[in-house]
Amino acid sequence: MPSDDPTRPRDRRPHRSGTKLVNIALQGGGAHGAFAWGVLDYLLENGRLDICGISGASAGAVNAVVLAHGVSTGGREGGRAALADFWRKVGEPSSYVGPHPFQQALPIAYFSEATPAFLLFNMMTRFWSPYQLNPLNINPLRALLETTVDFERLRTCPRTNLFLTATNVRSGKVHVFRTKDVSADVVMASACLPQVFQAVEIDGEAYWDGGFMGNPAIFPLIYASPSQDVIIVHVNPLVRPDVPHSALEIENRINEISFNSSLIGEMRAIAFATRLIDEGKLPEGAMKRMLLHSIAADDIMQMLGAVSKMNTSWEFLTQLRDIGRERAAQWLDDAFDRIGEESSTDIKSFL
Repeated sequence: MPSDDPTRPRDRRPHRSGTKLVNIALQGGGAHGAFAWGVLDYLLENGRLDICGISGASAGAVNAVVLAHGVSTGGREGGRAALADFWRKVGEPSSYVGPHPFQQALPIAYFSEATPAFLLFNMMTRFWSPYQLNPLNINPLRALLETTVDFERLRTCPRTNLFLTATNVRSGKVHVFRTKDVSADVVMASACLPQVFQAVEIDGEAYWDGGFMGNPAIFPLIYASPSQDVIIVHVNPLVRPDVPHSALEIENRINEISFNSSLIGEMRAIAFATRLIDEGKLPEGAMKRMLLHSIAADDIMQMLGAVSKMNTSWEFLTQLRDIGRERAAQWLDDAFDRIGEESSTDIKSFL
């Protein structure tokens, strides 16, 4: 993360310590955000990357503000501790907190089984809106955020630039909240699933989940970050090998495609701009060359569905965390030398 001196000039060249300046883009996906927790935990522990900007939507916005808060109070280790504390609180309702004694015997797909309670809730949301099912608009995430993040300090003493996306309900456009605007309301807006929670009102505008229009948004990092490298942490699989057949599987795949569409569109635009730069069809300096990198676990996420995004059992969250740490380590070993030089993701495949 950035050095203790907030006035230190930033650029994308390696620091004297050998670290490199990057941006992180965090997708949303409910409890699957624990995978991103693991990725961030490893990158902070490793120390070779200096994160100057974070774009996040939904669960990605939650991880972003928790990380930024922790870093603002305690540097890298503060960021790791804040993330661990937050996700531990998320997993507290589980009847067993700690390593599951049979964890190695439980395949991760075990946590995707649809319970009768989930199926009933899913059916109810098709007939009644959150204004009927949840008239008091109760959301435990708000209390959890307010007890974990000092938003006033985060707004006034930032060490990491935040770009949190929400969807404007009336206009249908993406809205990006910057660090100076971040609050519990902003994070709640970014994570507001309209089937479950009432729209969040901020300055007279109503907002829904940011994943509809930017999951996560890349363009703020292009225009407002000193680094050209963006590491996208995926929690929604882009590809599934099998065609879904059950109603729940079809609904889940529709959601995955919808929540990936804006990201794919931005990656396609970046790929097109990169081709124009490479072919010399743009004047020098007319457009910023962006370098894209991806950390994902599609082989794991393909085994999971909509049900698991609501699974907050500690054993499930820590499995995803450990997978995130493992994939981050693999990616960093393979791609570190390419950071600042070239994309480690094949962006031409998006043309």
